[in-house]
Parts: sequence; structure tokens; C-alpha cells
Amino acid sequence: MKVVTGVVGNDIHVVANRLIDLSLQARGFEVFNLGVNTYLEEFFDAVIETGAEVLLISSLNGEAEGWGREVQLLKAKYKKLDDVIMMIGGNLVVGTGNADDIIPRYKGYGFDIVCHQVDLNTGLDSLEEMINERQLEVRKN
Repeated sequence: MKVVTGVVGNDIHVVANRLIDLSLQARGFEVFNLGVNTYLEEFFDAVIETGAEVLLISSLNGEAEGWGREVQLLKAKYKKLDDVIMMIGGNLVVGTGNADDIIPRYKGYGFDIVCHQVDLNTGLDSLEEMINERQLEVRKN
């Protein structure tokens, strides 16, 4: 399964990005890592170009919220992203925030999986669970 990943916006957290890349590869994913300072349009273009089934965006400086608000608009524009699993993780707000407030907000932005300050392996377990659930749905239909 193909995954496009990278760090959104004006965020230069290279080490975390590399750890995500290595962890995805260790789980058998084919990874297209766009690196740091990536704009949403670049993520979406890469998903279409690679045929990726998953888009995993990370943010550690909290700027993701400003960028995340644009996801619904871009999904409508690109139209080929309906079946793509949209995941975001890291520190998703500037300052402190409560996951009970943050997770529904980001789901409203269009993300399927939201991991605010969640351990990387726990987040990737959530991704694999969603993939398995979708595969079961396809088999049933």
C-alpha cells in the first residue's frame, strides 16, 4: 500500500518526519516522503501522481490547524481523493489543547484519523485498523 507523507506548512521537524517514514516502511508501506515545508496542494498532487491510498500529514509546531481548514475545499477540487485515507498527527495546535476538542475539529476538516500528541506506533496501529476495516467492507460488498 502506498502512503504519501510529509510535514505540513512552515514546519521543519525533519527528525520526526524521518521516523514516520522509517516506521511506515518497517510496516511494509511504500512511502513517498515529501519532506518538510509542504503545502496541501503538493500533498494532494503527490497522492494523485503516485496512486497512494493513504495521505499522512504531520505537524509538530501546531500550525497544522491553519492548513487543515483547507482540506475539505481541496478534496472537493481534486475529486479523486474520496477513497484516500486522510491522516494527520503530531502536535496539532499552537499551545495546549484538549484531544476531545481537537479530534472532532480535525475530522470536520476532512481527516479520517487524527492523532494529537499520540505515540507514533499507536497512530500507525490506528491506520492499519482502518485499512483492515475498509478491506473487510469491500469483501462484504
